[in-house]
Amino acid sequence: MLSIHHISKSFGIEKILDDITFNINAGECWGLIGPNGCGKSTLLRILAAEEKADQGSFAFSPLSLRVGYLSQSLKFEAGDTLQNFLTRMQGDLPRLEACLEEVAAALAAAPSDRHLQETYDRTLADLSRASRNAGKSQAALAALGLDELPFDLPLSALSGGQKTRLALAGILISNPQLLLLDEPTNHLDLDMLAWLENWLSEFTGGVLIVSHDRAFLDQVASGILEMDPTSHHLKAYPGNYSAYLDQKASEIDHQWQEYADQQTEITRLKQSAAHMRGIAKFRKGGKADSGDKFAKGFFANRGLETVRRAKSIEARIEKLLTEDRVDKPARTWQMKIDFESAPSSGRHVLAIEEARIGYPGNTLLEGLNLHIRFGERVALVGPNGSGKTTLMRVITGKLEPLSGTVRLGSNVRLGYMAQEQEELDREKNALEILDETTHWNQTEIRSFLSKYLLKGDDVYIPAGRLSFGERSRLSLACLVAQGNNFLLLDEPLNHLDIPSRARFEEALSSFEGTILTVAHDRYFIEGYATKIWEMVPPGIRETDLR
Repeated sequence: MLSIHHISKSFGIEKILDDITFNINAGECWGLIGPNGCGKSTLLRILAAEEKADQGSFAFSPLSLRVGYLSQSLKFEAGDTLQNFLTRMQGDLPRLEACLEEVAAALAAAPSDRHLQETYDRTLADLSRASRNAGKSQAALAALGLDELPFDLPLSALSGGQKTRLALAGILISNPQLLLLDEPTNHLDLDMLAWLENWLSEFTGGVLIVSHDRAFLDQVASGILEMDPTSHHLKAYPGNYSAYLDQKASEIDHQWQEYADQQTEITRLKQSAAHMRGIAKFRKGGKADSGDKFAKGFFANRGLETVRRAKSIEARIEKLLTEDRVDKPARTWQMKIDFESAPSSGRHVLAIEEARIGYPGNTLLEGLNLHIRFGERVALVGPNGSGKTTLMRVITGKLEPLSGTVRLGSNVRLGYMAQEQEELDREKNALEILDETTHWNQTEIRSFLSKYLLKGDDVYIPAGRLSFGERSRLSLACLVAQGNNFLLLDEPLNHLDIPSRARFEEALSSFEGTILTVAHDRYFIEGYATKIWEMVPPGIRETDLR
């Protein structure tokens, strides 16, 4: 379906993609992974003809292949309504029905007209496809939480999450044969994720997905494509994400063993060559009876032979260091997160009693009686729009409960990481933001920010102009710098790549305080949570995992 041949791409002097070659066949679903900024989205933009490669080519088979592309940079037409968008994606049923009637009438008058017959067949096929798509569109809208939106609603009125889900729905109902999906799981809750996984499992076309959701890749991927940020090459691994991890670990172990064996051999050969040169030097200057010409010649010949052997060994060493060199396995530069020990809070960290949460005239949750004790790790899960973020805002004190009480325990130092990083001043840069948060000097702040991959001129860029991933890392840096003992995290993994997610999880596992997190990443939830709060409006169901 898709063949890619030797694609390369640079931005200025910075190489992004180098000699990328692979194929996607019908029925295959490839997960494209790698650190943020390594070229994954660039590759998809090239395949979607939104960007040009410097070298190489790609081809669809057949040439008329229908391609559905979900970009991170969503573009809707000005003045678009929900109805206009759906009509464009699924086909205009009223127009096609009218067109079919018109062609049928013309064909009745000229039944032998071959051109009219072909037009009729084509229009009938388009109408049939549009009818099927209309049924699919309602199911997709319902599954993605968009079915209650009015059809005359301007798309400009939608939230960022709703726009992402609508774009995804539009692509899925457009009857694609090949899907190019860039971060499709952003803004999907667990039920939506399950629906998308099932949809993809039944899809018979080809799929290329950029995703940092490891559980999602475990469910849908038949192969993993890893983008190497150093070589800018792509390497394919058969199987899902867990299979990739096993293969990668085995590959790295094998490479370390090969590297260690070669280093041992090089050391041995160097010692052998040095020893032989020492012997040759001794023989060259070895003492013999000055009148014994035979002895002098013997020692000279033996010395030359030893030097030749030493040179032969040195040539082998040179070859091992060049042509046959085994490189040391690379250690990629990843985030270095270390939550400093914060003062302990009291045993009771949060108490929610008979609370009613929501807005005047719109109660989201009621009758809440929940408690969090020191050291607990609570995952807050539930459908989008069920009140998770609203509850977090009530706990932070940014919003009052409609009734009941929500109070923090003694000595609780609360740190909040909002979903869209709204706690960051978009006009200030990272240096200015950390300067307000800490008592560090500029050198200390720059050193600290470098642990979060904010380096060089990045620290002078206003937060509003940073990428989603950079803002997430800056927000996380602020959270760590504050030295809190109770962390409220609203979708903290959004826009973090897989290596950064792994480092974040490691840091949280060593954090000595208390955590309440809104999360949809099942790898993350299973790895750290001791308790689940599940939104079951109008209440919350609590499950203890210990």
